[in-house]
Amino acid sequence: MQQSQDHNQHERRSAITRLLRGGSVRKQADLVRLLRSQGHAVTQSSVSRDLREIGVLKAADGYVLPAGEARPAGGDFAALAGFVRSLRVAGPALTVLRTNIGAAQSVALAIDQANWPEVVGTISGDDTIFIATANARDQAALGRRLRSLFKI
Repeated sequence: MQQSQDHNQHERRSAITRLLRGGSVRKQADLVRLLRSQGHAVTQSSVSRDLREIGVLKAADGYVLPAGEARPAGGDFAALAGFVRSLRVAGPALTVLRTNIGAAQSVALAIDQANWPEVVGTISGDDTIFIATANARDQAALGRRLRSLFKI
């Protein structure tokens, strides 16, 4: 049974990715309708959970997938760059990123999945990310990396 659920979830998330790559989807209700028309048994809450897990962001003109893959892999942050507004150092081992409202979780997830050696971990809210580093040297390296990736 679990294998079947995992397979269905994978198929549904693949369909979501294809739909978002194929055109502009502005509302979750539209995505639910499109998925149902393709034979997927979905609810608004399952689609919302899938979008969050995939790392999709909501922009003014619709949903945006991170470039390259459903989730940023190893450093493909181009699709997320427009969502990051500022970087500020807060002590010798804490960096604060400010994002557009609703984007912090997706950006933090991408940073966590990148497995950068200088990052100990992240905590995100709605528009703010706290990034912990082990020391000031790692924080400086992280700052250089983030400024380069996000052009801030």
